[in-house]
Amino acid sequence: MNQEARPFTILVADDELDILEILNFNLQAEGYNVIKATNGNEAVELARIHNPDLIILDVMMPGKTGFEVCKILRADKAFENTIIIFLTALNDDSTEIKGLETGGDDYITKPISPKVLISRVNALFRRIIKETGSVLQIGDLAIDREKYIVTLKDQEIILARKEFELLALLASKPSKVFLRNEILDKVWGTEVIVGDRTIDVHIRKIRQKLGDDCIATVKGVGYKFKM
Repeated sequence: MNQEARPFTILVADDELDILEILNFNLQAEGYNVIKATNGNEAVELARIHNPDLIILDVMMPGKTGFEVCKILRADKAFENTIIIFLTALNDDSTEIKGLETGGDDYITKPISPKVLISRVNALFRRIIKETGSVLQIGDLAIDREKYIVTLKDQEIILARKEFELLALLASKPSKVFLRNEILDKVWGTEVIVGDRTIDVHIRKIRQKLGDDCIATVKGVGYKFKM
């Protein structure tokens, strides 16, 4: 990690002490400040004290599960933009979907090598958006949410209104996987009845204009901005 400003603070919550210490050692070696919690109740308490930039949660913990911790923190406005990662041995699709629906930004299954985890964490922090007023600036891409203007490498890209709103939603949290139902609700609203195919069509049009690699499909879950 190469930062001129303060190092990011990461809260790691896991009741397996050997895993906790391995993650602590490797994250500190990378230059992060690390706060450790051994159960869900402690994770909530320490999160509120230290306000970390990123939280890594085991799912099956005493006190409160990782899902319960995530739900509690997401209900607090102070943590609505905090990056939350689930790190767990539970690798079935239904559990992963539950984690993302609860408010998790990423879901990583154990076992995972510390180097791979560090790489994932670094990637998430690199995607933190520079936001000035109504403009989201992500690398060479700028999204002006008031003027409905998108520019890529200073070239204006013409998007239909719903294409723009969909792109702006996904780009607002590049590290987050947006569920299909969440996209439908936030972009089209509950009063308009549209099918899943509508999302696919709009995603395809955005990719045609910005490049195929700007949005990733998370099979069976939803979509994620990745430019």
